[in-house]
Amino acid sequence: MTYAPGTTVARHSHPETEQLMWIVEGDVTMTVGDETKALGPGDVVVVNRGVEHALHSEGGMTFVEALAPVPRDHVPDPGRDLVLGAQGDSLHVDR
Repeated sequence: MTYAPGTTVARHSHPETEQLMWIVEGDVTMTVGDETKALGPGDVVVVNRGVEHALHSEGGMTFVEALAPVPRDHVPDPGRDLVLGAQGDSLHVDR
């Protein structure tokens, strides 16, 4: 994902999912719970389910994000959501 310079994501939580962000390029100031840190390329953030977090990227950033289990509202095209195995998408969660 890429966030444009000046992007702010307000404080929120994901009650059903864990979130991992790997910063590839750019900068971000991220608050997880009560802790705030400046992060850059190579840094990784793990946000446990239900923990409030927020971020601001002054200069913009590119990152890889993973959510587990995957919330259905993060799947832009369910017809292209390839989930292999007998469980199919049964492990996805509704938000």
